[in-house]
Amino acid sequence: MKLRIIGFLKPYRWAMGIAWTLMLVELAVELLNPLFMAKIIDQGILKEDMDVVLLWGGIMVGMSFLSFLSGVTNSFFAAHTSQGFGYDVRESLYKKIQSFSFASFNRLPASSLITRLTNDVRQLQNTIFMSLRIMLRAPLLVVGSTIMALIVNVKLAVILLIVIPVLWLFLLWVLKRGWSLFEKVQKRLDRVNEVMKENLSGIRLIKAYTRGEHEEKRFHGANEDLKDRTVSALRFMEIIMPLLMLVMNGAILVILWSGGTAVNTGSAQVGEVVAIVTYATRISSVFSIFSFIITSFSRARASADRVEEVLNTEVDLRDGQEARIENKVTRGDVVFDGVSFQYPETRGLVLQDVSFHAAAGAAVSVLGATGSGKSTLFQLLPRMYDTTEGEIKVDGHPLRSFTLENLRKSIGYVPQEAVLFSGSVRENLLWGKEHASDEEMIEAAKDAQIHDTIVNLKDGYETELGQKGVNLSGGQKQRLSIARALIRRPKILLLDDSTSALDLKTEAKLLEAIKKYDCTTIIITQKISTAMESDSILLLEDGVVIGNGSHETLLKESELYQRIYQSQFGEVHHVQAYEKKARQG
Repeated sequence: MKLRIIGFLKPYRWAMGIAWTLMLVELAVELLNPLFMAKIIDQGILKEDMDVVLLWGGIMVGMSFLSFLSGVTNSFFAAHTSQGFGYDVRESLYKKIQSFSFASFNRLPASSLITRLTNDVRQLQNTIFMSLRIMLRAPLLVVGSTIMALIVNVKLAVILLIVIPVLWLFLLWVLKRGWSLFEKVQKRLDRVNEVMKENLSGIRLIKAYTRGEHEEKRFHGANEDLKDRTVSALRFMEIIMPLLMLVMNGAILVILWSGGTAVNTGSAQVGEVVAIVTYATRISSVFSIFSFIITSFSRARASADRVEEVLNTEVDLRDGQEARIENKVTRGDVVFDGVSFQYPETRGLVLQDVSFHAAAGAAVSVLGATGSGKSTLFQLLPRMYDTTEGEIKVDGHPLRSFTLENLRKSIGYVPQEAVLFSGSVRENLLWGKEHASDEEMIEAAKDAQIHDTIVNLKDGYETELGQKGVNLSGGQKQRLSIARALIRRPKILLLDDSTSALDLKTEAKLLEAIKKYDCTTIIITQKISTAMESDSILLLEDGVVIGNGSHETLLKESELYQRIYQSQFGEVHHVQAYEKKARQG
């Protein structure tokens, strides 16, 4: 495993030391028993001396009991180490993922991160447990058995000395090849998880479009590819056992033939031949589980690489040297000064030389076609990404002069797609402000026009929401998301087209309620009725600001704004009538 992964074992070094010590006790008993058996045969059975048989037999029984106790205790410490290691790695991975920027999430998709947090960590846990239990014991048993065989009879044991190094070289090659194969298996598992996650997230759309059969075929393809890769890897690993057994059984036959000749010539005793054959048999039994050991190590190495890729991912958004913890957003005055932005690993600017001023407490609407850069603009303000060129200032200070925590705690962000979490309505609201009082919660819910809906639910604020708020309508989810942002009393409120599912009357009440909050409100919207309630309107097209001013100003000066207005309200000369109607709901 990799160096950084091994570092997670440091807190458990005492437990590992005890486990390995107990494993060595088991190993010593296993290596000494054939030697005692040789004494029983040569000095007891062949000489018909029952005292010798009982003496060495009793010693063997006592040592076997000691080996049993050592094995049980070893399992306890091995489990403690592996489970603790897995817990620590998962905690570290999750913490690292929380620090990722959006760019990191684009490079490491959610499905792959889930696989790494679960399957890959579990593979490492199992490997550590087996390492403390049998994996280290297996090669030591091979080496120890060979040494003991040489002690018993050098001439017969030299056969093992020739065969075993060859087998070790073969196993090293298999290990290297197996790592490559299982790395590909893990990547195919990522793909299966990705397809499954997409299907579960979009199950309503799949049913609405009757695309179940198509999605089944897509999953079948990914699943079959995973199966084929896994079978190919396992088939390769399983080939090694018959080859190893063939070579070892051949070696045992040679030992038996040579041993018989040596007994006849008097250069070896029967007990010595039995002991060496026993050592060879044990080596053979160890080699028989090497396919399993190598498979585990190959998978563990691939998993370790994938886990370390996450842990070693550079955090590209962090508090810089200019950040001051005493800097806090107090007014919410926002200035974009010549801001341009390009997504990592893409060509072309998404935003180009964007400049505008949202005064503290003002309301600014952002209009533009799909792909004009509206949501990108929102992601720059809480520093989900850093600008490519230009500067953003809040309260006259560059964004980088704020710590990420202070900056983001001052922002209430409502994304385009309402995201709710499993738990109660109360827990979702308190997600915006952990220690908010009931009064604050109810006030935010009333201002978001969702309180009446909540109290009419089965258990009111204690009603459990399904995953992503599946038991609420689109408008209810949007209003609950807005209440979650309002409860924290933000200095800057970002609404990313988050009133799209609301009717004009409800939206008008919501926007009117927001005015009492001491915050700067920036709204992405497609509704002219929403935009004309703002103090100013920012018009974006292909990442460029092509209009900035009040509703009346843009209606006179911007052809694009006029076209948008006409598409929603009709001819321009009916402006005042439609404005009045929209305000009245």
